Amino acid sequence: MKEPAAPQAKITIPIHGLGNFMLETGVALIRAGASTKRIRITLRRISDAYAYHSDIHIEPRSLSLSLRRSDNPEVFNGTRIATHPVINFKMISGISRMSWSIVEKPWPEEEMWKELNRLKDLPDYPRLLILFVVGLAGAAFCFAYGGGPLEMTITFVATFCGLWAKQELLKMNFNPYLVTYFSATTAGLIVILFSLANNNLTLEHAVTTSCLFLTPGVPLINSISDLMDGEILNGIERGINAVMHSMAIALGLSTLVFLFNLIA
Repeated sequence: MKEPAAPQAKITIPIHGLGNFMLETGVALIRAGASTKRIRITLRRISDAYAYHSDIHIEPRSLSLSLRRSDNPEVFNGTRIATHPVINFKMISGISRMSWSIVEKPWPEEEMWKELNRLKDLPDYPRLLILFVVGLAGAAFCFAYGGGPLEMTITFVATFCGLWAKQELLKMNFNPYLVTYFSATTAGLIVILFSLANNNLTLEHAVTTSCLFLTPGVPLINSISDLMDGEILNGIERGINAVMHSMAIALGLSTLVFLFNLIA
């Protein structure tokens, strides 16, 4: 059966230029923590806008792409490797808006690269603001679990220090699971130090909530999403990755409980 021809685009981009752009865009989405279905739909949206047929193979750390046109024998094949994902919703939403704009009116190649590079160069929120807001979130969780003002304050300090340790370890390119382990250990250690300073304090709520900022929520959501969309291998990989991070949190707190019992 003959393959239906793609709609003709008003602007034509060389196949290698579009292929390289789509690979870079896909890798940016993988690194930002997008689900497999979102990556596939976004890339096909771009290729369809320029009347190219695309075959896309997505893995948790790599992307393979094949492009072709029904009126041209030239074919593009390429692969890119992605680094460990760092959740970036600004990147995901920015690329999505860009792809819809391209559908409405195809962009020249130079304009597409300019927008992608702009999205990559968007500044992060100030570090102290992130530490402060995440610390407040930890304190709010402590309150929701029944903690009082003192426990909330201790949870804020523990979360602040744990996230600071995580950021520093990421800068040094530590193994991501070790980053989670040492971050959980740091946060829990702060709570235990307060407990050692005053034996009358009951800080189980603070211990429970001080490590919630490490919960792998996005990988878990993407794992379920991928499994429901039939992306079995990606769903299993992301699910195991989330379980490994959860085990690292549990191991960090277990280490502290063991050491605390020895001291006590």
